[in-house]
Amino acid sequence: MKKEFHLQVSPEVAGSYSMLAGTVSKKFKIPAKEIRHVEVLRKSIDARKKDVRIDLKVLVYSNEDYETIVINKPEYKDVSNREEIVIVGAGPAGLFAALKCIELGKKPIILERGKDVQARRRDLKAINIHHFVNQDSNYCFGEGGAGTYSDGKLYTRSKKRGDVKEILNLLVGFGAGRQILIDAHPHIGTNKLPAIISSIREFIIEHGGKVLFNSRVSEILLSGKQVKGVKTRNGNIINATKLLLATGHSARDIFELLHRQGIEIEAKPFAIGVRVEHPQSLIDSIQYHCPERGPYLPPAPYNIVRQVGGRGVYSFCMCPGGVIAPCATSPGEVVTNGWSPSKRDQPTANSGIVLELRLDDFKEFEKMGPLAAMEFQRSIEQTAWREGGRSQKVPAQRLVDFVKGKLSQDLPDTSYMPGVTSVELRSVFPGFIHQNLKHGFKLFGKSMKGYLTNDAVVHAPESRTSSPVRIPRDKGTFEHISIRGLYPCGEGAGYAGGIVSAAIDGMKSAEKCVAAMK
Repeated sequence: MKKEFHLQVSPEVAGSYSMLAGTVSKKFKIPAKEIRHVEVLRKSIDARKKDVRIDLKVLVYSNEDYETIVINKPEYKDVSNREEIVIVGAGPAGLFAALKCIELGKKPIILERGKDVQARRRDLKAINIHHFVNQDSNYCFGEGGAGTYSDGKLYTRSKKRGDVKEILNLLVGFGAGRQILIDAHPHIGTNKLPAIISSIREFIIEHGGKVLFNSRVSEILLSGKQVKGVKTRNGNIINATKLLLATGHSARDIFELLHRQGIEIEAKPFAIGVRVEHPQSLIDSIQYHCPERGPYLPPAPYNIVRQVGGRGVYSFCMCPGGVIAPCATSPGEVVTNGWSPSKRDQPTANSGIVLELRLDDFKEFEKMGPLAAMEFQRSIEQTAWREGGRSQKVPAQRLVDFVKGKLSQDLPDTSYMPGVTSVELRSVFPGFIHQNLKHGFKLFGKSMKGYLTNDAVVHAPESRTSSPVRIPRDKGTFEHISIRGLYPCGEGAGYAGGIVSAAIDGMKSAEKCVAAMK
């Protein structure tokens, strides 16, 4: 017999199978000799009280043998000679759209402006060490998109949009650990994602699809209001009547291309702020209410939201045991982001702390029309580049100094590899952003005792939280509202935020596209 139970245990019990099995036997009055296996189905941490507990959902096999369920790669047919669908972008939206195309019997052709995951490493080293930004290969562009080398968080609130479990099962089939099916906030890690992404690409090619790197789209070919194909910067023309646009939130050249070609887009609010780094041990002590974390708890995250002047100030993409990375996509700008390896074993924790923006915040750039929010975003990144010393060194300030409006006399070493420059960050941001962030940090300090400390360092800016542009599409068909055959999807189109939601949106867009071909 198999039966599910919910229980709450100490971290030590959750970390020991024998102790967990004994607890299950005692709590639910099941004789120990009858328990063949206890399978953990769901796991989350409850740190609201001083005594930290682990919430578990378990499946108990009583007098019934347990067989390990193996999740393999999907079994799809070859699509080499089937109808083609062109996909622009090999991030999560593009890759999972390609998998769905193959599943539904269509041949995906992926055009990726950047390089494969291995070749990208050299360009990441160039930006970290030499401050050189390759506009086609960086932390945002290249195989796997921004998520490949910037963390791999899989938590999403977009469960109404599609089947989260389908995405997680596919990732496990391609090499992710089964733990992502169990943890309430699953995470793969930047050190493990590249191999998974490579496995997906090889699968697509093995089943008849194509993946073309170094293929930046320079023009969408149209016949009236109908897609006819794309032209790449190297002069290649790929004919297509169905085009999935999955370029990611940093593809400014694509937004400019669409606007120039008269393809309707619109400005979209986003959030902007800073990335703050604390010692991980400090965050552990705050969150777990103890001097030391101990061996049975993971490095602690935090999630915090406060209202300041009618706007949300909140943590974004929090990375326990992680580092801050340079994520500029063009020379002459500075952008920060954060990531963690799979073990989250770095000595520092970092998080974006951002302020929600509104469309009327971009009035200074209203002459740019639908590109106004993008230009607002770019102007702050360029200011940060100048203030940081016209390099990838990031303008930075100790946290208490930031709140007090005081230039930091010195800065500790941080995980941001290109280096930091002491700057009073009011020179980077418009006044209303600076003031709201300061007030937000004060509120954070009241609710998280010890958070507001000069041992923490603020790095500016955190500006790529989401796309500053939305590409409008029909709610029912997912097709662009005026261009037939064009299917905008994922983060870049303004319909997702993160790996899982982008993957879901890519798959649903592919489904809609294939349905329209019948």
